[in-house]
Amino acid sequence: MASTLSWGSACCPRPLRAGGGARNEGPRKPVEAGWVMPIILKEDVTELGKKGDLLDVKAGYYRNFLLPTGKALLVTPLLLKEMRIEEERIEAEKQRVKEEAQQLALIFQTVGAFKVKRKGGKGKQIFGTVTAQDLVDIIKAQLNRDVDKRIVSLPEIRETGEYVAELKLHPEVSAIVRLNVYAN
Repeated sequence: MASTLSWGSACCPRPLRAGGGARNEGPRKPVEAGWVMPIILKEDVTELGKKGDLLDVKAGYYRNFLLPTGKALLVTPLLLKEMRIEEERIEAEKQRVKEEAQQLALIFQTVGAFKVKRKGGKGKQIFGTVTAQDLVDIIKAQLNRDVDKRIVSLPEIRETGEYVAELKLHPEVSAIVRLNVYAN
């Protein structure tokens, strides 16, 4: 006679649960402190953190939400090494950009004053105003450097004379440029 094996058979006993082995014994105990997983967020997650944050989350939250949606990666030594290399690359790039801005500021300060010609009116008055775009065009013509007009801080210029403009080349680097406005 052939016998059919099932989970209830004597050859494969079910593991006993804590509390007597009853199947429906009520709510489970909360996850213990050791059941957290170190993760790195790949994108911003509301009420959890921002992209690149290293966090400890519960295993179920990672397994059921963060992993399937692709919002986080499990921390591994290789991943930490890659992150460190990427951070060093980003810092080196930031430093290079800052050094370029400092060199450009030095060039602007050694040039002297830029000359701006405008059609003259009565006395010291000129027709129109000198704008940031005018200064950008002069820099392009004299120094062959492209400068964005949004970084130029210029006072309102409606008369001939000498003026000072500020170029915000980098969050930490500014250049002071002198302008000589004269009428022709």
